Amino acid sequence: MENDIPGVIIVHNLPADAIVYISERGRQNLNVSLEEVRLPHFDYHKRFFNPEDTPNYVPKILGMLHRNKVDEIVTYFQQVRSSENEPFRWFASASKIILQDKEGKPLLGITTALPIDTTHFFTPKIERLIQENSFLRQNHGLFASLSKREKEVLRCLAQGLNSQQIADELFISEATVKTHRRNIRTKLNADSTLDLMKFAQAFNLI
Repeated sequence: MENDIPGVIIVHNLPADAIVYISERGRQNLNVSLEEVRLPHFDYHKRFFNPEDTPNYVPKILGMLHRNKVDEIVTYFQQVRSSENEPFRWFASASKIILQDKEGKPLLGITTALPIDTTHFFTPKIERLIQENSFLRQNHGLFASLSKREKEVLRCLAQGLNSQQIADELFISEATVKTHRRNIRTKLNADSTLDLMKFAQAFNLI
């Protein structure tokens, strides 16, 4: 029956942060036995998952556990490999709580993971979205330090306007624009126009 499901099924012991069950398809993909993944000191995440992805989905899972709603589902992308000698493969995963203990705390969780066809055109887009999300998380504080006017100037810079054009657009002097440009570069630690573009794109200024 489970082999008819087009993906991997994993059941988690949430308090112990351990694997209770992984479907046959998952065991084949990871080249492990059910007994092996159930071992007390089996480092499932470190062995199979790309650590660069964890900041993108672990907070979502922890948030779900904190809210403790059995009808809530979180979805995310993650990269998985069977060994250090194998390349990572992209999976689209969904997790939820399926059982609570007598005190109403999360006890068991389930994750389903579907492999993504890497030949498909949207795989690079997924990677780009994840990179932008990481950039947002890492640089939110820097962007928040900009004033409203500085964000307007940054938007204009990202649109390719020069100082005089920005001055005309925002009804300020060219000297004021140049001052804003210096302050923006300093606050964002930006060394190039490309750095400024990254901020403008990531924070939806353009």
